[in-house]
Amino acid sequence: MINITLPDGSVRSYEKGATAMDVAKSISEGLARNVLAAEVNGEIWDADREIETDADVRLLTWNDDKGKFAFWHSSAHLLAEALEALYPGVKFGIGPAIETGFYYDVDFGDMEFSSDEFKRIEDKMKELAKRKETFTRKSVSKSDAFDFFTEKGDEYKLDLIKDLEDGTITFYTQGDFTDLCRGPHIPHTGFIKALKLTAVAGAYWRGDETRKQLTRIYGVSFPKASELKEYLHRVEEAKKRDHRKLGKELELFAFSDKVGQGLPLWLPKGAVMRQKLIDFLQKAQLKAGYEPVVTPHIANKKLYITSGHYDKYGADSFQPIETPVEDEEFMLKPMNCPHHCEIYKTKPRSYKDLPIRYAEFGTVYRYEQSGELHGLTRVRGFTQDDAHLFCRPEQVKDEFKKVIDLVLYVFGSLGFDEYTAQVSLRDREDREKYIGTDENWELAEAAILEAAEEKGLKTIIEYGEAAFYGPKLDFMVKDALGRKWQLGTIQVDYNLPERFELEYTGSDNQKHRPVMIHRAPFGSLERFIAVLLEHSGGDLPLWLAPEQFIVLPVSEKYEEYAQNLLDSLNNSDICGLIDSRDEKMGRKIRDAELKKFPYMLIVGEQEVESGTLSVRKRGGEDLGSLSIESFRKILNKEINI
Repeated sequence: MINITLPDGSVRSYEKGATAMDVAKSISEGLARNVLAAEVNGEIWDADREIETDADVRLLTWNDDKGKFAFWHSSAHLLAEALEALYPGVKFGIGPAIETGFYYDVDFGDMEFSSDEFKRIEDKMKELAKRKETFTRKSVSKSDAFDFFTEKGDEYKLDLIKDLEDGTITFYTQGDFTDLCRGPHIPHTGFIKALKLTAVAGAYWRGDETRKQLTRIYGVSFPKASELKEYLHRVEEAKKRDHRKLGKELELFAFSDKVGQGLPLWLPKGAVMRQKLIDFLQKAQLKAGYEPVVTPHIANKKLYITSGHYDKYGADSFQPIETPVEDEEFMLKPMNCPHHCEIYKTKPRSYKDLPIRYAEFGTVYRYEQSGELHGLTRVRGFTQDDAHLFCRPEQVKDEFKKVIDLVLYVFGSLGFDEYTAQVSLRDREDREKYIGTDENWELAEAAILEAAEEKGLKTIIEYGEAAFYGPKLDFMVKDALGRKWQLGTIQVDYNLPERFELEYTGSDNQKHRPVMIHRAPFGSLERFIAVLLEHSGGDLPLWLAPEQFIVLPVSEKYEEYAQNLLDSLNNSDICGLIDSRDEKMGRKIRDAELKKFPYMLIVGEQEVESGTLSVRKRGGEDLGSLSIESFRKILNKEINI
């Protein structure tokens, strides 16, 4: 017998060789009908894979991200099966699940492939799905795997097999299609009730521009037709909310090929919005005991060799800048933390001085590949709302909890109500990519887990997602369209203080190492603004809008009153303008809505005579006729976050 421990802590006994599906059936037949896969000791398995030893088991359904992963990975295999049936002789690269669906890289030979083929392929996929073909897993030797794909003439699979160890290779078969695959998969294709192919693009084999370009076919699938319909609606909404589109329409930011890819130019309105975010967080940080610092945009390469960043990220940074001095090289700053370590070292520190909290809106530079650049969400120059806390070991947990409070304050103020806290830990097997001792890693991981639990956060644990110098807590925010974004992050670091030989004198009069906490509630201003624009559809809260109101005079003869009104309302916190164009009022209101002004103030003969203004709120709500003082009170109430 083996013991299976379920997520609620309960333990059930089964015969050796039982499957996750057996576990599901013993709980409920209804549950078993919805199980897509299982997490066994932290790994995703097929629901019908035999379990030979005691294990922690979590049953995965469509409601779990890892369940969706298995569903979409199986859908990629279904796509490949349909392609092989429709286009004999095609060859396949890789076909993974991605965040919203799946893709498969395909070599069509001499055939010109386009999205015109999508309907035909979708129909074939639906036909195959209805057969409820089971996904059968089979372990094969490396030589047998070579023989199978040599006979098929698929050089891409042979290229993949070269890098695999004998004894670790598995095939999956559904219907007449067999693929090289680690899995996992859903029980059968019948779970796939609705699907759509969404895009076609080119992709070099293994990302190497010197190798053949394959055709990448993207798709998405669901267990219910209604979910596909809802997804397609969200896609259309996302197009309307695309931050690149809104950024152009609202005149917030731009890009220039002459300046360089991935280097945003902030236009006047965007610069105002950006500064308001900085002011908002600076105010909260000063209240929480942070001290502002400023560091240069470049530094000697030796700084990043000391920190370890050059070894880990040198290839992803801009290349070193050589100076006339022999062997002297500088780098565009890829990180702020090494600079803050050097600030800490500017004078001796006592245990009474700690914690020390340095904060900087520091711009950093990383050489992202051109194909990965995307608006403000992936750029080469970005500003982090960075801070580094230096504290005694016994202060770590309390400081970490205070940072959690600050992150949640930021999210709450900007309408991000749905989020998950992801605890990112070291890879359980591969420790080579991390620096520092096991003891320090265990202390850091324990501090994060305890702090998250004590703050009552809804958490998930992801192994292998830690930074190279320490574990972290990443806040995954869900926007208005249901998409997940990683924004705020908090990291515990025992390693940089070691590498920089940071010290403080303890109460025992001995030298000790401080512990470092890295944190950025926004993550980066660029990414945060992009996500905020798409989340809000550009309807920013009043305090953050670059211009809070627009005055719309009915005709030219009321412009003097409009100007007096503008002068009366404008101050350091409130800013508006006048639309004095010779246009009909309907056109002015429509244009003001498109420009996302929170308030429209209409003035004509009646308003001039009564000394009032007619107030219309963004979205069409009519607040009627108000005095200037009453409207000012509304603005002040909304603006004082």
